Amino acid sequence: MPLKDRIAEALATVIDPAAAADMPGAEAANILASGRVSGLVVRPDGGVGPVLAVDGLERSTAERLQAEVEVAVNRVAGPKAARIILTADRGSVAADAKPQASTIPGIRKLIAVASGKGGVGKSTVSANLAVALARQGFAVGLLDADIYGPSVPTLLGIEGRAQLEGNRLQPAQVHGIKALSMGMMTDPGKAIIWRGPMASSALVQMVEQCDWGVLDVLVIDMPPGTGDVQLTLAQKLKPDGAIVVSTPQDLALIDARRAVAMFGEVGVEVLGLIENMSGYCCPACGHVSHPFGPGGAPAEAAAIGAPFLGRIPLDIGIRSDSDSGQPGRGVAAHAFLPIALRVAREIGL
Repeated sequence: MPLKDRIAEALATVIDPAAAADMPGAEAANILASGRVSGLVVRPDGGVGPVLAVDGLERSTAERLQAEVEVAVNRVAGPKAARIILTADRGSVAADAKPQASTIPGIRKLIAVASGKGGVGKSTVSANLAVALARQGFAVGLLDADIYGPSVPTLLGIEGRAQLEGNRLQPAQVHGIKALSMGMMTDPGKAIIWRGPMASSALVQMVEQCDWGVLDVLVIDMPPGTGDVQLTLAQKLKPDGAIVVSTPQDLALIDARRAVAMFGEVGVEVLGLIENMSGYCCPACGHVSHPFGPGGAPAEAAAIGAPFLGRIPLDIGIRSDSDSGQPGRGVAAHAFLPIALRVAREIGL
């Protein structure tokens, strides 16, 4: 199939926000059928220049749509192939309205991975989920938003400091993903003693002033709890969905319930709960025991009306791979794949 036809096929998967609102679920609600994209040209140098009309769209919606078009084109034609021309009527909402939420051009979807308390393996889940999504062919970024206890550099085996190019932070590229953490900008043994507003501001800047390029999804490893940082990230960045991680025991589930409630207060959809450290299989005899109790997270998900996304076992392989900066191997690869596929489906990747 000619390149132009393959690009058009990819663009037909991008939904027109305005047409989708008028005709929910209709096949015509894509940017080609609605006429929002026109003049698709493939240049001799490999550049692809579609014309994207953003008439009638709020600026935040228009920027998200532009990012989706870039992802669709670049996936077929190669990195940085998209050279989009934006058009809008002088009086359109997109040209005049102020953004309703902070958005990051080039990033199609944002997922927040959260927990009500620390120690439930949220960062391990975030790193393995990001790697699993990347192995399905998605362009993935991982932001370590746990500013006081950054662990992503250890989980991904990242050494050295983040670099600045043109006043933009450069994420590390490891295990098929891009990653950024406060741990890449401070001394490992030094405590970060910041008040909430300072930490919140720093994290928003890490998202917006990082050279993420074009991503299908940015996974945000949220700090534990429901304080200033969590609220700022949820309200300013407007994730497309949130995942709550818990261990099976009642103490962790009580705090997970608070995290779910927080996302409900700020209007972020909860994609579901993941139960981490869910059962231990003895390698010698094969007996499965439940040190933290059986089935707590599925029961909690049913009680609060949220989907249950899956279980991650208490396994020494996951622990050792995390400590050595090698996520996504062995048990972790098998446990996270179905969860990653379901999450991708839920957010429309």
